[in-house]
Amino acid sequence: MASDNRANFSMVATGEAPAAIGPYSQGVIVGNLLFSAGQIPLNPGSMEVDGADIETQSERVMANLDAVLRAAGTSLNNAVKTTCFLIDLNDFKAFNMIYGRWFGEHKPARSTVQVSELPRGVFVEVECIAIIP
Repeated sequence: MASDNRANFSMVATGEAPAAIGPYSQGVIVGNLLFSAGQIPLNPGSMEVDGADIETQSERVMANLDAVLRAAGTSLNNAVKTTCFLIDLNDFKAFNMIYGRWFGEHKPARSTVQVSELPRGVFVEVECIAIIP
């Protein structure tokens, strides 16, 4: 019989980021690592999409990601890897400026990919792996 390792991780939940809209957690802590769910630009209060342009949506995504990291006891400064999803790579420059402002001098490893569609018709989603100090 396989062992059940679920006791070795904990879920992250905060009202400062959107509630999960499916069967997943905002984040999962395993040891000293946080694995965040992909954050989309939902306003945590209304659960509606925030913004109709890449800039506004990117700001909300980064604020949501920051909230999940803080709820887990870490921060963007401890991010080691992000994966960024854009529905249009022509939005990369605008997204990158906002992303860069949120991370400042800290530069985690990153992958950015274009996808055909994201939940709720949004333009951007970002997930993260971070160390919890």
